[in-house]
Amino acid sequence: MPTEIAIRGTTIRLGQLLKLAGVIDSGSDARALLESETVTVNGERETRRGRQLHGGDRVAVG
Repeated sequence: MPTEIAIRGTTIRLGQLLKLAGVIDSGSDARALLESETVTVNGERETRRGRQLHGGDRVAVG
């Protein structure tokens, strides 16, 4: 089920967003998740936890 996450400021890093959304427990868990599961940003596979996201970007896990 899609979840919309509001962020403060203009950008957020992918690892921070995954933690904020409750997908991971800590920032260090992001690397393992990105290596083991398909994470996409705007329909394209992403493996960088530091990827800058902007308002309107769509992130999918799984």
